[in-house]
Amino acid sequence: MHSDTIIIGAGPAGLALSYYLSQRHWPHRILEAGRIAEHWRTRRWDSLRLVAPNWHLQLPAMPYNGPDRDGFMHRDEVVAYLEAYAAQIKAPVECNTAVNAVRAGSNGDMQIVCSGAVIVAQQVVVATGAYTTPHIPAAAVGLDPAITQLHSMHYRRPDQLPPGAVLVVGSGESGCQIAEELRRAGRDVWLAVGRCSWLPRRYRGRDATAWITEFGGFEQTVDTLPDGDPRNAPAGPQLTGRDGGRDLNLHTLAAAGVQLLGRLEALDGAQAHFALDLGERIAAADIAAAEFLQAVDAYVVEHQIAAPPPDRPNAAQAYAAAERAPGCINLHQAGITTLLWATGYRPAYPWIELPVFAADGYPQHRRGVTAVPGLYFLGLEWQYKAKSHVLQGIGEDAAYIAEQIVGKP
Repeated sequence: MHSDTIIIGAGPAGLALSYYLSQRHWPHRILEAGRIAEHWRTRRWDSLRLVAPNWHLQLPAMPYNGPDRDGFMHRDEVVAYLEAYAAQIKAPVECNTAVNAVRAGSNGDMQIVCSGAVIVAQQVVVATGAYTTPHIPAAAVGLDPAITQLHSMHYRRPDQLPPGAVLVVGSGESGCQIAEELRRAGRDVWLAVGRCSWLPRRYRGRDATAWITEFGGFEQTVDTLPDGDPRNAPAGPQLTGRDGGRDLNLHTLAAAGVQLLGRLEALDGAQAHFALDLGERIAAADIAAAEFLQAVDAYVVEHQIAAPPPDRPNAAQAYAAAERAPGCINLHQAGITTLLWATGYRPAYPWIELPVFAADGYPQHRRGVTAVPGLYFLGLEWQYKAKSHVLQGIGEDAAYIAEQIVGKP
C-alpha cells in the first residue's frame, strides 16, 4: 500500500498539519492508535482545565469564538473542540490504527507497519504529542510494595486512590493541581517540591498568559536557550484554571494544609529521604514571580497602559513550612498509602527504527526537520518557539512543516 504522506497522531498537531496539507490539496492520511484527541481523553484527570484562557485556542481556521474567552475549558470541552475541528477541516483520520514501526524502505522511502499492514510513504510526520512516556525516577524501585504508586498520567480522581494520605512528588502544574484537589477532598497531602516557579493568575487587570503574549514571551525561540537545547528549558509555572482561574503555588498549598517537603532523594522501603532545600526552592520560585511582576510594571509604564495599580499577591505562608520540613519520614507512620509521581514525561520512540535520536532518546531535528529525508516531528516542546506545543502555537509549526513537505507557494 502506498501513500505520499502519513501523519501519526490525531491530536492538535496532526490535525493542524492536515489543515495546511488539505489547503494545498496534498494527499495524506492520519493514523491514530485510538480516537481523535485520545491523549486528552485518557491521559488527563477528570477535573482538569486548561491553564491558559480559552482565547489561546488558535488552531488554523478555527480559533476559539465562544462566549467565555477568558474562561478555562474543561478537558472534555477540549476534546469536543478538537473533534469539531477534525470534522470542519475534513481530516482524513483513521482511528484505532496503531503504528508498530517506522523503518527505512528500499527506494529512499519509509515503511510504516500498522495493524498487520505495511504502508510505504515518502513523508512521515510524527505528531504524537510532547508528552509521550511518563518519567518515574529510579528511586521508585526502593518503595515498599505495600504503598501504591502511580504516575500523574494515570491519576483520575481522589476516590481512585486507596484511603489514606498521599505523597505527591513534583511541584509543576500537575503536581500542584493534583495536590490541591486531594487536599480539598479531605486527604492529608505531602508535596515533595521541585524547581518550578509560579505566576499570579492575574495581575494589573490581565491574565498572566495575556501579559506573556504581549511581551512576546511565547515567541522566544529555542536558540535562546542554553546550548539551544529544548531540554534546558525552564519548567512551566504553577497555574490553575479551576474556579475560573486563580493563584496556585506553594504558598496557597501551605495555607490549604498541604505539608511541603524538599526534593525527594531516596526511598528505602517506607523511609523517604528529602533534601533540606525547601526554603531555597520557595525563595527561587518567589524571585521568578517577582521578576515577572516587575516586568509587567515596567511594561505598563513604558507603553503608557491604563492598568490598575500594582497589587502584589501575598506570598509568605510556605516559609514556615520550610522551617519544619523533615529530612526523612516513615510513610507508614505518616499514614501515606499512595505515592503519586508528578515528575513529567520523557520522549520515547522505540518504534521508530531510524537514526534520528540522541543517546537519551530525544529526537534530533531543526524545527521538526530531521536528517532522514521525509521524516518530521511536530508538537514537541520548544520545537521552535516557547509556544510550539500549546494550542496557541502549534499551527505555526504545522504551517512550516507543510512547507517542507509541499514546498512554498
